[in-house]
Amino acid sequence: MMDWTDRHCRALHRTLTRRARLYTEMLTTGAVLHGDRRRLLAFDAADNPVALQLGGADPAALATAARIGEYFGYQEINLNVGCPSDRVQSGRFGACLMREPDLVAECMHAIVGAVRVPASVKCRLGVDDQAPQESLARLVGACAAAGVEVFIVHARKAWLKGLSPRDNREIPPLDYGLVRALKRDRPDLTIVLNGGIVTLEAAREHLSWADGVMLGRAAYREPALLGAVDETIFADGGPRIGPFAAVERYLPYLARELAAGTPLAAMSRHMLGLFHGRPGARAWRRVLTVEGSRSGAGLEVVVGALAEVRRAAEASRVLEPA
Repeated sequence: MMDWTDRHCRALHRTLTRRARLYTEMLTTGAVLHGDRRRLLAFDAADNPVALQLGGADPAALATAARIGEYFGYQEINLNVGCPSDRVQSGRFGACLMREPDLVAECMHAIVGAVRVPASVKCRLGVDDQAPQESLARLVGACAAAGVEVFIVHARKAWLKGLSPRDNREIPPLDYGLVRALKRDRPDLTIVLNGGIVTLEAAREHLSWADGVMLGRAAYREPALLGAVDETIFADGGPRIGPFAAVERYLPYLARELAAGTPLAAMSRHMLGLFHGRPGARAWRRVLTVEGSRSGAGLEVVVGALAEVRRAAEASRVLEPA
C-alpha cells in the first residue's frame, strides 16, 4: 500500500470506523530517519489505533525508527516482510527478507527492545522456490523467539522473479489452510490473515479461527466497506456510517489541511471509491478528478460532487418501480 494509505487516507478511513486498526504505508528507515518526519509521521492521536509499518533490514536503524514512531504516538510498530516491488528488493527489504529469517529475527529483537508498544511482522508464505510450509514456520519461529507475538500473513507466496507487484497480488494461489495450520500449531501467537478478502462476510468466516483479518486494496477501492466494520465485526452497537456521513465527517479535516496548504487532490484521491456501486459514483469520481486537480481547488469541489451524487440517488429512487 505504498503511496496509498498516507495520513489523509487514514483520516478518511477513521471517519468510517473507530475500532479497526489502521496501518501506515510502508516507510523505509531512511525516510523516517532522514526525511520530513512531520509530513511522513504526524497524525491526530484521535485516529488511533494506528500502526507504523516500516521497511528495512538494519537492526539499529529499525530500532531508532521504531522509537521515533512510538514518540509520534503510533500504537504498534510493524515490519514489512511481504512487499514484492522491485524498488523494495533493491533496498534489501520487503518480501526478499523471507530468505533471511535470522536477519528478520535480529531486526525484530532490536525493535522489541526499543519500544514499549507491540511489534509485529507482516509476511508472505515464502518467495520463489521456497517450500511455504518451511519458510513460513522458520520465519515465524525465529521472530517469536525474538519476542514477536503478532504476525500478519498474506496467504500467498511472492514470485520475485517473473511477476510484477500487481501480478503478485493476484496470481500466486491463496493458501488459507497453511495460515490456519500455523494458528493451530502456534495458539500462543496472534495470527492475522491477509490476502484475497474482499467482503466483511468472508472476514467473519475467517475470524472463526484467525485472531484478525486485514483488508488492503478492497478497503481502499471501496472504503464504504469500513462503515459496517464496527457493527458487523466488533458488534459495537453503533450505527453504520454511510459514504454521505463519511464525507460530512471528513470535511473539517479537509478544511484544516487546505488552510495549511495541502492540495485538495492529495486528499480527494482517496475518496474516489466512496460511492462505489452506487448511483452517481461516476459523476463523483469525475468531479473530484477533474475539478479537484485544478490549482486552488477547495471544499466547493467536494460539496459539488456530493450534490451530484445526491441528485443521482434521488433520480434512482424516482425511477424505481412503485
